[in-house]
Amino acid sequence: MTNKRLKLMQLSLLDEVPELNKVFFLDVFAESYYDNSKKRMRLSTINGQQVPCDIKVSCPSKLVANYPEGTIFKLDARLVRRGNGRNPYFIAINRTHLQRALEFFDYNLKVQNGFDYVFPKKGKSMIRPALRS
Repeated sequence: MTNKRLKLMQLSLLDEVPELNKVFFLDVFAESYYDNSKKRMRLSTINGQQVPCDIKVSCPSKLVANYPEGTIFKLDARLVRRGNGRNPYFIAINRTHLQRALEFFDYNLKVQNGFDYVFPKKGKSMIRPALRS
């Protein structure tokens, strides 16, 4: 029952995302980058989702700094709107635990190991031979 209610809530939040009328957004994807002006790693939303790209995401920098620049994270966020011509930004809801996006697992491996990284092929060399008695 809770899982079904969560899915309905998630769908309802995405109804009017382009207009930014909602406050809470689930499953927002953000990419880490190094901010030269702040001298630390930060997050910014990526293109290809139902929220505008390049919206800054506020979260503890020590969690983001554990991963290389370009790592993509999946998070739930709250939209903060400031007046006086300031840009809106997101605050990560679960600030103590930030997870890398499994949907971008291959990309994250390439970021961590270099873009010339070749994924290991699954084959006989990967399988251990059966022990004979």
